[in-house]
Amino acid sequence: MAGMTTRNNSGFTDAERAAMKARAEELKAEGKKGARKADDLEALLAKVAEMPDDERVMAERIHAIVSRVAPQLDPKTWYGMPAWARDGKVVCFFKPASKFGARYSNFGFNDAAHLDDGQMWPTEYALLAIGDAEAERIEQLVAQAAG
Repeated sequence: MAGMTTRNNSGFTDAERAAMKARAEELKAEGKKGARKADDLEALLAKVAEMPDDERVMAERIHAIVSRVAPQLDPKTWYGMPAWARDGKVVCFFKPASKFGARYSNFGFNDAAHLDDGQMWPTEYALLAIGDAEAERIEQLVAQAAG
């Protein structure tokens, strides 16, 4: 049963998956708007589940971070990629390397993100893996972007 509640950077635990499924059911019970959010969440989780293991682990960790740090952002898919939006506008997204045959995956931000810093700032970050340092930086960026 330890695998049900512990995390080892290998993705969601069974308990976390069950909680997300329960949340989707709660949203559906809220009516039309809730059902749409539930469908969007399920679509995001389905896209993540299709990814190769290394990308799936990163996408699951990013989803967990965004859900915790910026619960006001709605999970959805955007061009077939996991994304999180405010008022229907994508704030941040995960672009898996395999989708475009790229060398690395990206975690990026769109215009709706509050990241403006002078006349120039980064809007995408290359990812090969997400360790504790990367997770902390992603948390900071998401908190600022969702601000």
